Amino acid sequence: MGETAWLDPPPHLRATYSDLEWSIAYQYAQHSVVYRLSRGDVPELFVKLSREGHYPTLSGEAERMRWAGATVPVPGVVQQGSDGSTAWLVTAPRPGRDATHPDVVENPAALTRVLARGLRRFHDALPVDDCPFDFRLDASLAHVRARLASGQIDQARDFHDEFAHLTPATAVQLLESTRPESEDLVVCHGDYCLPNVLIEAGQATGYLDLGELGVADRWWDLATATWSLTWNLGPGFEELFLEEYGVTVDADRVRFYRLLYDLAS
Repeated sequence: MGETAWLDPPPHLRATYSDLEWSIAYQYAQHSVVYRLSRGDVPELFVKLSREGHYPTLSGEAERMRWAGATVPVPGVVQQGSDGSTAWLVTAPRPGRDATHPDVVENPAALTRVLARGLRRFHDALPVDDCPFDFRLDASLAHVRARLASGQIDQARDFHDEFAHLTPATAVQLLESTRPESEDLVVCHGDYCLPNVLIEAGQATGYLDLGELGVADRWWDLATATWSLTWNLGPGFEELFLEEYGVTVDADRVRFYRLLYDLAS
C-alpha cells in the first residue's frame, strides 16, 4: 500500500476489498486515516478508520450521512462497523476534487465564492425541524464541559495559535462567559473546511466529514469556514466569503465558535 499509515485496516476488512488497490488518501495523526480503494486509476470506494470511541464517532457520522444524503450531495454509506478497537466507514466516491487540490485553488477568489455558495445551499436545504442531531448552545457547552472533566482537551494538540495562551480550564471559562444570547439556527455541517468540500465545474459537488453535523447557529460553520480560508488560501478572503454567503461579520460569534471548534473535538 506504499506509504505507511499510523492506523492500519483490520485484516478482515482488507480481505473484503482485496480485489481493489489500497492507497492512503488522507491521514490525521491520532485522529483518522482515509484509504482510497481503486481499480486502476478509478477510485471505487473510500475507507475511513479511527480509534473506537474517538469523537466524532464513525457510527455517528454514518447516521448523519444517511440522514443528510436524502437532501444534499454526500458520499453514500456502503458499510460501517467496528472490531472494538478500530472503527471503519466505507463510502462511495462523489465527483469533484477537494477544495485544497492545486487545480481547484488556482483562482482563490473564485473558489471562495463557490465555497460560500456551497455552504449557503447546504444551510438552506436541510430542515432544522426534522434534524435529529443537536449541537445548539446547551448541547455544545455540555459536550465541552464533559470533555474538560474527562481530561480529553489537550492544549498542545487542540488549540490554534490565537488560543494557545489558554489552558483547557480557562478556555472553557472564556467560552462560557462569551456565550451568545441568541442563535440563528440551521443544520450545520460542523467542519466546513476546504478539504471537506468537493468542487467540480465551479460548484460544490459533495460534502465530506459530517461527523459533527447538527442543528446549531450558522456561525458555527461560518467561523470555521472563514478560518479555513486563511489557513489554506492565505489572508484576505474572509470578507468576500461572508459577502457571497449573504451576511456581515459578527466578530464576537466568530471568536466564540472558533474557540468552540478547538474545544469540541
